[in-house]
Amino acid sequence: MKKVGLDGTDIRILSAVQQHGQLSKTKLAELVNISPTPCWARLDRLKAAGLIRGYRAEIALEQVCTFTQVVVTVSLTHHRKADFDRFEVFVMKHDAITECIATGGGTDYVMKVICPTLAAFQALMDEMLSADLAIDRYMTYIVTRSVKTALPNLTKLVTKEVPQADGSKRSF
Repeated sequence: MKKVGLDGTDIRILSAVQQHGQLSKTKLAELVNISPTPCWARLDRLKAAGLIRGYRAEIALEQVCTFTQVVVTVSLTHHRKADFDRFEVFVMKHDAITECIATGGGTDYVMKVICPTLAAFQALMDEMLSADLAIDRYMTYIVTRSVKTALPNLTKLVTKEVPQADGSKRSF
């Protein structure tokens, strides 16, 4: 995938939107420290380039309802494209599976599942196992508390630091 050329101002705009969601033209420009019209034009360009996928709120789910959160690792029996596709179609159809990443190494997938009860989670797993997905093994980990949930620090992620001879680092 082709990377979009971004400068420091673009990164500040993306960071502000990532941290605060949708903002007024004036507030975004204030956070980024440029005037509103060019700030909004840059935001429109970043949206058009597909760099902003959407806006959402972070809900304090524990204050809304009782739920069970489980992390599940899954390894498939075979590693053919059709096997991965079949598993991923199953995942996409189930709202209780809130995150799923494909991994390399000993485990093929890591999923985060949120269900109203442990029994509802078990019903989902029973459905998954009976769906002919060629699951070799799976491990479940009941989440007892969330220690950290964060978005990546965009500025640090895109800044390239190069070690200098004197032990310091120079950013590019």
